[in-house]
Amino acid sequence: MYLFAHDEELAQWQAALADAQGAQRLPLLQLLAWHMRQRDPQQARRLCAELTPLLALLPAPQAALARCRVLLIDAEAEALHGRLNAAHLLCLQACNQLELASAELPREAALAQADIEWLQVWIANDRGDSHAADQALARAAQAARSAGDAVRIDVIDAASGICDTFSDWQAAQQRWGQRFSTDLTGMAPIAAGWISDFFGTCAFQRSEYGRAIGHLMLSFETALATGQMRRAIIIATNIGNGFTSLNAHEAALDWMQRGLDLARPTGWPLSIGMCLMQTAETLRQLGQREAARTLLREALHTLQPLSGSRAYAVALEYQGDLALDLGHHEAALDSFTQLAARGDALRQSDFRSSARRGQAHALSHLGRAEEALAVAQAALQLAREHVDASAQIAALNVLADIHAQHVLPAPANMQAASPVLHYLLLALEVAGTIDGYTVSGALLDAIAREYAATGNYEQAYAISLQAGAARDQIHSQQATNRAIAMQVQYQTERAQTEGEHHRQLAAAEAQRAEVLQQTSATLAHLSAIGQEITAHLDAAAVFRALDRHVHGLLDATHFSIFLLEPDGEWLTCAFGTEDGNQVPAVRVALSDPLANSARCVRERREILVELGEADLTPNLIPGTLPTLSLLFAPLHVGERVLGVMTVQSLQASAYGERERLIFRTLCAYGAIALDNARAYRQVAATLKALSATQEQLLEKNLELERAYKALEEVSLTDQLTGLRNRRFFLQNVDADVALSLRAHDAGQHRELTICDLTAAKDLVFFMVDLDHFKEVNDRYGHAAGDSILVQMRERLREVFRESDYVIRWGGEEFLVLARATHREEAHVVAERMRRAVAEREFILPDGAMLAKTCSIGFACFPFLPEQPRLLSWSQVVELADQGLYIAKRSGRNAWAALYSTAATQSAGVFPRLMQQLEQAVTAGEVRLVTNLAGPLNLGGERRRTGLSSDLEI
Repeated sequence: MYLFAHDEELAQWQAALADAQGAQRLPLLQLLAWHMRQRDPQQARRLCAELTPLLALLPAPQAALARCRVLLIDAEAEALHGRLNAAHLLCLQACNQLELASAELPREAALAQADIEWLQVWIANDRGDSHAADQALARAAQAARSAGDAVRIDVIDAASGICDTFSDWQAAQQRWGQRFSTDLTGMAPIAAGWISDFFGTCAFQRSEYGRAIGHLMLSFETALATGQMRRAIIIATNIGNGFTSLNAHEAALDWMQRGLDLARPTGWPLSIGMCLMQTAETLRQLGQREAARTLLREALHTLQPLSGSRAYAVALEYQGDLALDLGHHEAALDSFTQLAARGDALRQSDFRSSARRGQAHALSHLGRAEEALAVAQAALQLAREHVDASAQIAALNVLADIHAQHVLPAPANMQAASPVLHYLLLALEVAGTIDGYTVSGALLDAIAREYAATGNYEQAYAISLQAGAARDQIHSQQATNRAIAMQVQYQTERAQTEGEHHRQLAAAEAQRAEVLQQTSATLAHLSAIGQEITAHLDAAAVFRALDRHVHGLLDATHFSIFLLEPDGEWLTCAFGTEDGNQVPAVRVALSDPLANSARCVRERREILVELGEADLTPNLIPGTLPTLSLLFAPLHVGERVLGVMTVQSLQASAYGERERLIFRTLCAYGAIALDNARAYRQVAATLKALSATQEQLLEKNLELERAYKALEEVSLTDQLTGLRNRRFFLQNVDADVALSLRAHDAGQHRELTICDLTAAKDLVFFMVDLDHFKEVNDRYGHAAGDSILVQMRERLREVFRESDYVIRWGGEEFLVLARATHREEAHVVAERMRRAVAEREFILPDGAMLAKTCSIGFACFPFLPEQPRLLSWSQVVELADQGLYIAKRSGRNAWAALYSTAATQSAGVFPRLMQQLEQAVTAGEVRLVTNLAGPLNLGGERRRTGLSSDLEI
């Protein structure tokens, strides 16, 4: 009994079962039930139900062995559905049956023992008991060697290598790499699939994702063809994970969906949960966090019965990463702490490293800098010990992030200008060692920012160009993958449509059969022949198949096929044999009144010619034998005639009703196959031309996309300062306002967490205006004024964050939108901005130095946090402008802002603040925050920004 069987063997057993009766069905039922256990568990159990009463016909040892297999089929079904205790109990019952057979059937009992231990391996794995799984593998290997089953030995050893790889891939590769060869020629397909899986897993642990995917694809095809559905699902998700690691997210999602399509109908929790969580991780990396969170929640719920498994540990890791992305650092710390415990229990190094990396990230954001640093260094050390390049990159990024957030001692042997740059450059160096890896634009952007922060602008610019190129490469590859996917989908759908159409034609031909006395065996044989013939897409292969089956089923001294030429006026002998020799190539005019082949096509009907001994064969082809029985039938698909097929015999009356029925059926299949072959040739030529055109279109599209992006960039940028302009601001502000409102609304739908309460969810609008700027233009000229505005850009960028929008609003006035910030910290930023201008002189084009000051007004959105939608963002900008003019009128070189208070009345608040500000301040309805010490001028006319239309409300 094989461990797994190929689909072709299964088809043969199913065909044999259809004709078997009584006790003859018993061995076939055993084989089919065993090998359907993952292909169709319900069908396997139905076969077991039919099999069980027949076991009384067997001797006691053989019956016990068969009952053992039946119990094992039930056990595997229970295990696949996550009912591990029931599965384990059934395995013990199978062992009890095995004891009754081991004395008389030692080899068969050893094979069954190996299969019981094989199932126990995966039960233990799903429980998270690595030690028990290792012991079961060892017992399975011992039983397989005792039985001398080479295939089982290879499969079990390969599985042992895979399990060892997750603990220490270097040691596993050293031990098992010598056991297996990468040349799988002559290897049994089942064993080759598992060995490829081992090599793929090793390559994955070495971060050689391209190589890993190549091995795993072979494993996937083998698993599907041999009924290993659970393995096929796992491998599909692993292939998707490999593509995700290469930033090929389109291909990754395709493989995740392929795995999910296989898993969903089964109802197996581990398989479904793995597909869901891997898809969620790919979506997270694409920035679709809400979709990722929904899938991950479903995955964790599905995997809950298997919380000890490796799959559940992976889901914990993904949950922690998603919590980090969402800023839920307490939740992230909890997930990674659980993962660390699972990693230690499973004795698997990848979880140990990633758990510590995630803990370090969360601890850093929770303000526990020293703990974060120690844990991150431990994660890096683990990754280096196991030569895990991806884990090293992740740990180095976290170390850079920790140093960016906290003031900590510099690392030993630091060569870079800062600790942050030191770790980022190390991450870039490790990324360069991964074959086929596309360095992310985010990593390159971080390096560029750090070079700029250390004053190395030339290097920062060079790295920024690399970051842009990396993003373009990823986007271009995604577009190419999408185009290829669309083309493959089109070809597949067309082939399916044509195949269905031709199957319908074949069915119609079968219904025209005049004689129905043939036996079921003949019909089954003809059906199998038809499947073989119509499977070919090459005309020569169709000819050979027809020739073989015609001679196998009919008395055919002569067999030939004539095809109609494109002009429809001539028939050409495309294939012909007679008595083992090739028939000379001839052409027959369709109008020839003596040629039966031409007459058959003209009349579109079957022609039977039967001659006597003394008769002459009409229109005999020179060099061929005179035959007595000649049968001609048209090759047609629907209303289209392709040609004619003829068989001829030296025997008289060789073709009765049965033989003519067989010949008609072969003609129908032959016509379909030849039409398929011709259609395939036409489609191939069309696709070749389409491919060339598509490549040209893709190139033109890329050129247009680059030109459009360049034009869009120009339209969104102030040409003098290089800052963003008002158009850019108006395109993006609504999205940030929506995020802020969603954060402020969170408490209405659920209880707020610590993360919610401490999250930065305000927007602050700063209006910055250079004082007495007109005097610069009047006294020094417009070139001097332009120079000061360009230098002002650098000072704004020094003060504000890279994520903030810095806008040249008009003339010497700038608008800054500080995103996701705390309103209590806004005055600190305003003072830094004021000092950045006042305390450093500007350099004029002639080298002269000029001191300038600026005035700043700012306001926070939402203005009234308890009613976040009370004022629009444009009204808040008006309030910031109001603060600017208070600073201007009260002495300049200052900043001022309006804050709501507990006494703020929502009704009509905006007109009052704009037109009756002094009364509102006096009444305590608004709080004026400023660095001005002297009396404040709250009256006077104020310039309008042109954004609000509600002043008269």
